[in-house]
Amino acid sequence: MEKNHPKVNYGKTGILLINLGTPDSTNWLDIRKYLKEFLSDRRVIEVNPLIWQIILNVFILTFRPSKTAKAYKKIWMHKENMSPLRHYTIMQAKKLGDKIKGENTIVDYAMRYGKPSIKDKIYSLQKKGCENLIVLPLYPQYAAATTATVCDEVYRCLTQMRWQPSLQIIPHYESEPLYIKALVKSLDKKISQLSWKPDTIVASYHGIPKKYFEKGDPYHCYCQKTTRLIKENFKSDVPIITTFQSRFGPQEWLTPYTDKTFEKLPQEGKKNILVICPGFSSDCVETLEEISIQGKETFLEKGGKNFEAVSCLNDNEDHINLLLHLTNKFLSNK
Repeated sequence: MEKNHPKVNYGKTGILLINLGTPDSTNWLDIRKYLKEFLSDRRVIEVNPLIWQIILNVFILTFRPSKTAKAYKKIWMHKENMSPLRHYTIMQAKKLGDKIKGENTIVDYAMRYGKPSIKDKIYSLQKKGCENLIVLPLYPQYAAATTATVCDEVYRCLTQMRWQPSLQIIPHYESEPLYIKALVKSLDKKISQLSWKPDTIVASYHGIPKKYFEKGDPYHCYCQKTTRLIKENFKSDVPIITTFQSRFGPQEWLTPYTDKTFEKLPQEGKKNILVICPGFSSDCVETLEEISIQGKETFLEKGGKNFEAVSCLNDNEDHINLLLHLTNKFLSNK
């Protein structure tokens, strides 16, 4: 019996970095497919599902893919033929794997929406012998629409597996000292490259509907906490304000809105601003197109003089060391 038993890989630990997701290309159909999966998530859109599916399929998925495609075309990495978010997530996984260097540890990445899927990567890691799975959602500030939906999908995959790996999910890290230090260092580096001094630094986070916050989502508090810690560690007299971007639909979202703040600041005499997006682990359409292109245009049109954005932590050394620190807590017993 033992002679005929198929070879079973075992004894390994898998680390899975999970980011939001990205279309496969800037083609209309690929954009539509990605948006459909993303906007069909009940965690993301908390609306009566029957009503929402009509709105989504009849209106949003008819008109929005064209607009979204234009945004992606502005920031697409043509040499690599992928979005920046995919590129940097791949590099994060590769560089983290290089840092760990353990033959019994495999580092990989997945996307919550789009490819590679969480399910495919969990099954792949299991086949490679990963009896232990460490999941790191790349969202510093917890929200139900981000971290929780990653956990939902991971749990769904495990319910379908006969032989489940052990599971550990690394929690939010909005106040992790290495994270704050990396953000402050990126601010200092950017300011040292400027020929002007910012009047204000805008810390822009992705928004959520206000009603999610009122139902008990802690995301708003975590964003404010990150900004407070940046202020405490930032050796400068430049004021830092918190704003929220990327609102969608007619309902009220967390305020103040980033785009409205860009319109208002020049009228208040704040004509030189620097923007940082601490909630994004990788540069993406929200940071590169919405902030660095659209946001800059709005600010300058309203009378602003100088506008610069700080790159996300992406795959820089400080970020990889942060990811190593976060995962090492769970690797120590492996």
